[in-house]
Amino acid sequence: MKRRHFLQTVTLGAAGLYTNHLFAEFGKKKSLGLQLYSVRDAVSKNLEGALEKLVSLGFDNIELYGYNGSFFGRTPAEFKSILDKTGISVFSSHHVTGLASKGNGTILNGWDKAVEDLHTIGAKYMACAYLMPNERTKENYTSLPAILDKAGKTTKEAGIQFAYHNHDFEFEKFGDSTVYDHLLTNTQADLVKMEMDLYWTSKAGQDPIKYFEKYPGRFELWHVKDMSAGAGEITEIGNGVIDFDRIFAARKKAGMKHWFVEQDTSKGDMFESLKTSVANLSKKNY
Repeated sequence: MKRRHFLQTVTLGAAGLYTNHLFAEFGKKKSLGLQLYSVRDAVSKNLEGALEKLVSLGFDNIELYGYNGSFFGRTPAEFKSILDKTGISVFSSHHVTGLASKGNGTILNGWDKAVEDLHTIGAKYMACAYLMPNERTKENYTSLPAILDKAGKTTKEAGIQFAYHNHDFEFEKFGDSTVYDHLLTNTQADLVKMEMDLYWTSKAGQDPIKYFEKYPGRFELWHVKDMSAGAGEITEIGNGVIDFDRIFAARKKAGMKHWFVEQDTSKGDMFESLKTSVANLSKKNY
């Protein structure tokens, strides 16, 4: 589908979707999401089987990774069929900038098609996932806000909200501030929301709540993963030291709409780790 025809198809409904329907279905019941990267090894072996396991653990939506013009080698229609069959939906998707890598599906390469494809499978968000080490230059940091704003304008036309996901390096100094503050203050608040990774923010020695108070309403997505005592490694939610009760108490100030469980690594079986996190989360009113 040509971009012009695609936009004609979605524009009439986008405004209402943006303000009302965008989060309505997720407000009706307690929803549990996962950043699919957590089970990347299982996905590479058996995509449908991995999704079925997630559903059996209680996950009903996912955040994608790895879009490169297709979804794990599937067309949008093929991937949507798998989603429908397994009973899981896509809420969000992660993408890289393309400043260093020139593959398809990045913000600077094939973004229009990426937005169209994510709209086709029903995604509500698309996010900048990560800056490669060789992309973390003064010149790129300076130009990045305009790149993010432009990406956000394109997604907004399709009824999708754009966001930026952080790690710890964004809290390094940049001029008189930090990279993170630079991005927050130099992007348009309606075009670029933040997906705060609570682990990486805490790992950097920062208090998420201070950012919620400084930039209220900007943090619509969260990554929820815990940090082990001492070593500061990623661990199962509830087995670490991050005070999620305190952070979730500030969700309204943050503007949080949805959050994802994420666990990048596990010392055992990843699905068992996720089972532990789900069990600990079941005791909470998050």
